[in-house]
Amino acid sequence: MAVNYSAKEEADGHPSGGVGVPGGGAVGGGGAVKTRKPDNTAFKQQRLPAWQPILTAGTVLPAFFIIGLIFIPIGIGIFVTSNNIREYEIDYTGTEPSSPCNKCLNVSWDSTPPCTCTIDFTLEHSFESNVFMYYGLSNFYQNHRRYVKSRDDSQLNGDNSSLLNPSKECEPYRTNEDKPIAPCGAIANSMFNDTLELYRIDNDTRIPITLIKKGIAWWTDKNVKFRNPSGDTNNLTALFQGTTKPVNWPKPVYMLDSEPDNNGFINEDFIVWMRTAALPTFRKLYRLIERTNNLQPTLQAGKYSLDITYNYPVHSFDGRKRMILSTISWMGGKNPFLGIAYITVGSICFFLGVVLLIIHHKYGNRNTSADIPN
Repeated sequence: MAVNYSAKEEADGHPSGGVGVPGGGAVGGGGAVKTRKPDNTAFKQQRLPAWQPILTAGTVLPAFFIIGLIFIPIGIGIFVTSNNIREYEIDYTGTEPSSPCNKCLNVSWDSTPPCTCTIDFTLEHSFESNVFMYYGLSNFYQNHRRYVKSRDDSQLNGDNSSLLNPSKECEPYRTNEDKPIAPCGAIANSMFNDTLELYRIDNDTRIPITLIKKGIAWWTDKNVKFRNPSGDTNNLTALFQGTTKPVNWPKPVYMLDSEPDNNGFINEDFIVWMRTAALPTFRKLYRLIERTNNLQPTLQAGKYSLDITYNYPVHSFDGRKRMILSTISWMGGKNPFLGIAYITVGSICFFLGVVLLIIHHKYGNRNTSADIPN
C-alpha cells in the first residue's frame, strides 16, 4: 500500500502518526523525534564563505619570478657570509700511526697517569674577531632513545629528594655500591673529559692562549634548568654527601671546578654536554677566545700547538675526535647549506617561470573553441 507524505512532514524528517522512519528510529506518540537532518547553521548547511585561487598565467608567472628574484640574492648573501667565516679543524683521534696521539688511541676511562700528546699546526690566515673553540665527535649517537631518556631532570634542578633517590630512567647508572649516583644516567656517565690547551709559537717560545670557560652554556640552562642542591652552596662536599660519582668519572661532580659558581651541576662544561645532539656527528662549544686588542687579530697567522690530555676513549666504537677553531657571523657558525638551499629554490622557480612564459607565449593565444562543420 502506498503512503503519501505531505511536504511539511518531509521537511520535518518524519510523517505524521507514529509510522517508523527508515534509518531514523521509530516515532511513537509523544516520544522524542529522531532525525538525521543537519542543523540549520552556516557550517552544517555548507553556507560558509569560501575562496579558491584561480591559477592563471597572470598570477603564476609573476609569483615564480618574484620568488626567484628574492631567494637568489638572499641565498648568495648567506653563502658568501658563511664562506667568510674562518674555521680550522684538527682531527686528533690518533688512528694514523704518524699521529702524535696514536700512543693514546687505546686509552681507558681510568688510565693513570693520563695520556698526553701535542699537535703542532699553522694558521694560514688570521682570525680577526672572537674565536670559538669546539670539540667534535663522530659516530656518537646521542640521539638514541634510551640514551636521551637516561637522566633525572629533577635531580639536575637541585631537588634534594631526587638527589638521594634518582629516577629509574637512569638505570643502569642509577646507583653504584648502594649509593645514588649524582648526576645519574648514561648521558652524564659518558661526559666528554679531554683537556685542550692552545699555545702560539713565537721564535720557539710557547705563549699560552687564554681560554675562557664561562659563557659557553645557554642562559636558560645555566640559570633555570640546572641547580645545585639547596643548602650551603659554599660547601658542595656536604651537599652531595651520601652520593657517589658516575662510573666513568675520575672525580665527583663537586670537584669539576675550583670556582663555586662553575661547580657541581652548574658546571658549564657539564651543562653543554647534557644538551644532546640530534646527529651522530656533532660539535659542542668548549672554550671562548676573546679579542682583547682591536688593532690586532684574535689569533694571528702563524704557528700554534695544541696540548691534549687524552682521557676520552672513542676507538672502541670507531669514533673520531676533533678540535675546531671558528669565528661566527650574524647568522651563526659556518654552514653553507642554508645559502645553497635558497639559491637552489630561487633558481628552480626562476627557471620554471621562464619555461612557463615560453609555453604561454607560444600556445596561450590559440583558439580553443571547437569548430563544428556544417
